[in-house]
Amino acid sequence: MDSTRSPMNARERVPFTAPHERPKLTLPGNARVAVWTILNIEVWEPDAAMPRTVLPPPMGQPLLPDIPNWAWHEYGMRQGFWRFMDVLTSRDLKATLALNGRCCEVYPQACAAARDAGFEFMGHGFVQRPMHKVEDQAAAIKATMAAIAEFTGKPPRGWESPGLTETAETADLLAEAGIEYVADWVLDDQPLDIKTRSGRLVSVPYTVEVNDVLMSAVEKKPSDEILRRGRDQFDRLYKEGETGPKIMAISIHPYLTGAPHRIRYLEELYDYILGHEDVVMWTGEQILDWYRGQVPAAR
Repeated sequence: MDSTRSPMNARERVPFTAPHERPKLTLPGNARVAVWTILNIEVWEPDAAMPRTVLPPPMGQPLLPDIPNWAWHEYGMRQGFWRFMDVLTSRDLKATLALNGRCCEVYPQACAAARDAGFEFMGHGFVQRPMHKVEDQAAAIKATMAAIAEFTGKPPRGWESPGLTETAETADLLAEAGIEYVADWVLDDQPLDIKTRSGRLVSVPYTVEVNDVLMSAVEKKPSDEILRRGRDQFDRLYKEGETGPKIMAISIHPYLTGAPHRIRYLEELYDYILGHEDVVMWTGEQILDWYRGQVPAAR
């Protein structure tokens, strides 16, 4: 490892390849699509600026503590998260829990429920702060992995940066820390290797499209958007998957899709997908292991 070398730029890390130029991949049973759910939980501090807001400050004057916006998120952990657990476990589905390291301390009941249900735990920063605002990324990655390892008995294999943010060196730091896959690089429907200065790092396809942050918080679409968009996304990937497997991600947050007026549409989306043959419902690490078994590491 040469830590003095300038970090690679994004194009160097993931050189462009057309789908027909890649090794042929095959899912078990010749399935067409692997679907994984990413359930994101975060710690928002009421005395700090909110990562996201639902209400603008009265008269344009920001105020701390920001009780209404903090409580909007807190509702998700107190109510929405448990709706997710019911939706997933009643269908025997296991999600990948993307969590801030501090969630193990602040929301231990939620973390225990996910652990006991057999969910995968994926690092999502130690606190909900963009990576370019983290003073010591290596220390934050280490602290996140340690918190998850202490709570679950094993360190996370995957990582999703808060807001999908990375600096030029984040991928190198993740690989050096022992992270095996990352969800930040939303540039393909199949896993790809990311070049790092040390160790193998795989991009497991994530989504900003079938993601309730975009649909509900940014675009402010109607409550049923996750069903309409998710169904259309699945239909196209399922059709294309006849000639080569595709990965579909569904990204949900308790304070958004966990709201009473949205949760039924998540249920309907799962039931629609489960009504199809030739689909596997996996976690991120299952996709990682499958891909690494089909595509050997580059020398």
